[in-house]
Amino acid sequence: MFKNLEPLIEGIVNKVEFSTTKKMQEICNLLQKEVNYYNWVGFYFKNGEKRELKLGTFAGEPTDHTIIPFGKGICGQVAESNENFVVPDVQAQDNYIACSINVKSEIVVPLFKNGQNIGQIDIDSDTPDPFSEEDERFLEFVNQKVAEIL
Repeated sequence: MFKNLEPLIEGIVNKVEFSTTKKMQEICNLLQKEVNYYNWVGFYFKNGEKRELKLGTFAGEPTDHTIIPFGKGICGQVAESNENFVVPDVQAQDNYIACSINVKSEIVVPLFKNGQNIGQIDIDSDTPDPFSEEDERFLEFVNQKVAEIL
C-alpha cells in the first residue's frame, strides 16, 4: 500500500502551481483518505524560538490542541526526543493529550531539515495498535519529501 502512495506524495511535492501550504494540505488529505486507519493527519512545527509546537495543515476533525508545549503529550515528547513515537494504546500513556474520545492509538514522526527537528507528522487512529515499522518508514519518507519544500 505505502509503495503505491510514494509516487503520489512525490507528485504533490513536485506540483509547481501549488504553494507549500497547499502541498502539505494535499498530503494530509491523501494520507487520511488512502490509509483507512489514519483518522487524523497533521503537521506540527516549532513555533519560532518558543519551546512549543504550532499546528499547521491537517485533515480530520478540528482540534483544540493548536499549540503544544515541548514535553507535553506525544507530540511534545517527540519535539524533545527527536525520535519516532508509536503509541499502540493511548489510554496506557500517562503523558497523553486526548484530542478525541475515539482515538485509540497514535504515531508521531519528527521532521528534520538540515539536521534540525523543525516539526513532525502526527497521526491519530481510531483503531487499536494499527501502526507497524512500515508506517514509520513511510512517514519518514513523507517527512523527507516535505523537508524538501520547506
